[in-house]
Amino acid sequence: MSDVLTAQGPQPQTAIPDEIQLTEKAITEIKNIKATNNIPDTHGLRLGVKGGGCSGLSYVLAFDELAKEKDHVLDLKGVKVFVDQKSMFYLSGTVLDFSDGLNGRGFVFNNPQASKTCGCGSSFGV
Repeated sequence: MSDVLTAQGPQPQTAIPDEIQLTEKAITEIKNIKATNNIPDTHGLRLGVKGGGCSGLSYVLAFDELAKEKDHVLDLKGVKVFVDQKSMFYLSGTVLDFSDGLNGRGFVFNNPQASKTCGCGSSFGV
């Protein structure tokens, strides 16, 4: 497994649990996507969950220009990560990795809170 960086950084409202982590591979890919798509360095990666998917909840990855008022804000080797309070509850302990193997290319959520996942890995239940 890749080296893991613990998420610690500035926060607008509340203390950041050091439980969400990004691997070096994930950080490298996030930076590559931003560069390829001309996304300004000032934009952050929105990491979250929403209702839906075959297992109940789906993961969300997007780029946002600004953090929202109650977001947890993390800074990992130059990658800003925004996580809303509800998502932080479901993502506690999660490691975001990037895979480029025989089974496909994409981000992989290793979430210890997921009691069930779908076959594609993009939704989960708790």
